[in-house]
Amino acid sequence: MYIIIILLEISEDKMEIRVLRYFLEIAREENMTRAAEHLHISQPSLSKEIKKLEEELGHTLFKRGNKSMHLTDEGMLLRKRAEDIIDMVDKTADEFSTLDSITGGEIRIGCAESIQIKYLAQAIKSFKEQYPDFIFHIFSGDTEPVAERLDRGLLDLAVIVEPPNLSKYNYLTIPESDKWGVVMRKDSPLAEKSELTFEDIYGLPLFASEQSIKADFPRWCGENAEKLNVAGTFNLAFNGSVFVREGLGYLLTFENLVDTSAESELCFRPIVPLLETKMYVIWKKYQIFSPIAELFLKKLKAEFEM
Repeated sequence: MYIIIILLEISEDKMEIRVLRYFLEIAREENMTRAAEHLHISQPSLSKEIKKLEEELGHTLFKRGNKSMHLTDEGMLLRKRAEDIIDMVDKTADEFSTLDSITGGEIRIGCAESIQIKYLAQAIKSFKEQYPDFIFHIFSGDTEPVAERLDRGLLDLAVIVEPPNLSKYNYLTIPESDKWGVVMRKDSPLAEKSELTFEDIYGLPLFASEQSIKADFPRWCGENAEKLNVAGTFNLAFNGSVFVREGLGYLLTFENLVDTSAESELCFRPIVPLLETKMYVIWKKYQIFSPIAELFLKKLKAEFEM
């Protein structure tokens, strides 16, 4: 299989996917011998293929040492491009492999962090009863990286926690909303309160996602959002909760993302006025789906548009 790419002032050069896989293996191992062993080819053959690739591109891709190999700036650029290309090739191959017999197949979904993902899990569970060979791949992240991968065709669907761009995406709304609050240690004086106001948390060291700082907190406290003492940012609530447990600050996040059970050192208190966030399933307008992805989207529409 061949793919035409334009990279580093090289135009319309044919590059074998096989060689890109070789390149990525060396980049991961940082050692030609180990990479050759994993690829089940001889080291001289592998070295020859990479040398040919460098000549084709007109750039050195590796800094070669006695026992290790490290990517040059050009090599790091090719690594990013090659990973995207391989992901797309594998995704396309998966789609074609299911054209004749739809008993399963693979889809890739980007997901924000939320307890409302339970609706997606429930839909997948029901769908697998009809298509037992169905396999799903979940990429977790904030809206920006998830939407970027969706735009590049590396994802079939995305589940995000901010209103979708209607000029680019079609969408479904997930039934419930997420409630915002503060995760803190149970020995914090604020734990004695049943709910918290802006005045309660003003001046305290706060952790939150960059997305929520820009999009959600201004909805809650208006211009006062700029006065919040953001001590650090996390895109995963669990990691933020570890810092809270160690006494470094307070985490602003959705309810039910962090363990606040009786056995936990942490607790959750909602903020007032109430701040809630909806979730949306999005996909690109005019997107062509694989057969299994098309069927799964129909499943989601049937459940969420009731």
